[in-house]
Amino acid sequence: MTQTVGTLVILGASGDLSSRLLLPAVGQLLTNHPERRFRLIGAGAEEWSDAKWRSTLRASFKTVKASGPAVDELLKESRYLSVDVTKADDLQRIFDLCEGAPALYFALPPAITAKACEALGKLTLPEGLTLALEKPFGTDKRSAIALNKRLATLVPEERIHRVDHFLGNSTVLNLIGLRFANSILEPVWNGDHVQSVDIVYDETLGLEGRARYYDNAGALMDMIQSHLLQVLAVVAMEPPSALDATDLRDAKATVLRATHIWHDDPVVASRRARYTAGTVDGRKLPAYTNEPGVDPSRNTETLAELTVEIDNWRWAGVPFTLRSGKALGSRRREILVTFKPARHIPRGLRGHTEPTMLRIMLAPDAMSLELNINGPGDPHEIERVALSAEFGPGLLLAYGEVLEGILDGDPSLSVRGDTAVEMWRIVTPVIAAWKKDDVPLQTYRAGSAGPSSWKRIG
Repeated sequence: MTQTVGTLVILGASGDLSSRLLLPAVGQLLTNHPERRFRLIGAGAEEWSDAKWRSTLRASFKTVKASGPAVDELLKESRYLSVDVTKADDLQRIFDLCEGAPALYFALPPAITAKACEALGKLTLPEGLTLALEKPFGTDKRSAIALNKRLATLVPEERIHRVDHFLGNSTVLNLIGLRFANSILEPVWNGDHVQSVDIVYDETLGLEGRARYYDNAGALMDMIQSHLLQVLAVVAMEPPSALDATDLRDAKATVLRATHIWHDDPVVASRRARYTAGTVDGRKLPAYTNEPGVDPSRNTETLAELTVEIDNWRWAGVPFTLRSGKALGSRRREILVTFKPARHIPRGLRGHTEPTMLRIMLAPDAMSLELNINGPGDPHEIERVALSAEFGPGLLLAYGEVLEGILDGDPSLSVRGDTAVEMWRIVTPVIAAWKKDDVPLQTYRAGSAGPSSWKRIG
């Protein structure tokens, strides 16, 4: 696509998100696409000089070995402004430095982002302005609706990028290619043949100093409400006619509108827990409640599991279980599709009779199809084998793909406003049940697999 943005502005440029994820992505994007040219402006509350900002840029670029004429030119021209992004006059100072159509990337906490958008409403905005917002989009359904209304007064929906980097372009295309480019899979991709679907993102990492954000979010809001529901939408959606933003986002929205808590019972369909002291990969971790910055009275969960159902012809009756947690004994990032057992196994065959399973691993992307076949010795003995393959990793980091979409005016990877509201609608009954303590907050030892008492649905 043709680049539509002339200046990329990072609000909150002195923060961790900028230096750790956004700036390396900028460097990699320019290295892989040296024909690109745009101005980069950093803006933050810290009193940084241009020299300090450029030093930060170089350090971030070094992590991805960014180099070339486009990188050198950006470094030379980049500027930093110390501003209060909630003040209209300070935002105008930023716009005065922009060349061409600007894109504002809000690398800021949601509350500050909302105030900055209020301030933008007091200005005459530059032509072609694009807004990019990090999740979470609001803190509940009502606030998501209010945020959408505010954004709609500023720029058109196609120039609003609600960023969910979890589904980079490569992963989306890998899933779509696997599903729709293979005639052997699509006919069995439904409730007649699929018994259950699990979407899991378990981490061995603990809190890692993120208490300020995580203790107010927890596993449900941090991962399931956003990232994993987006994965579900791609796994379960109907075939899009084309790989453009309209068709892709329409297909995902249709699935999410049909999704709700399993049997509309959040007590049965959801589980939560948080870790106690333990050892992960030889590293001792304190109990979550003893982590710096944590308020134990918040009852923040570090492991959440939620089962939903999709009321349409394809998936009616199939449980989709979404799970994510921290400080677990092993890292597991996968989509697990469990097919229904064989209807009849002839007498005389013995051994493994587990159902066929398709595992789609995320980051790095790979797949494994687990089948039952006759063993090499006794032909009456059934053994388990796995057929494996790796997907192409893509040329860019996930945030590089996000930034590419922003610069080119392509919202294919961004979350549309109505979809953001639907994701809050899906988890609202669970949040309400947890606030009333209808679902107990259990514990698990850091380094374990989670509570042993949890029973899966389906």
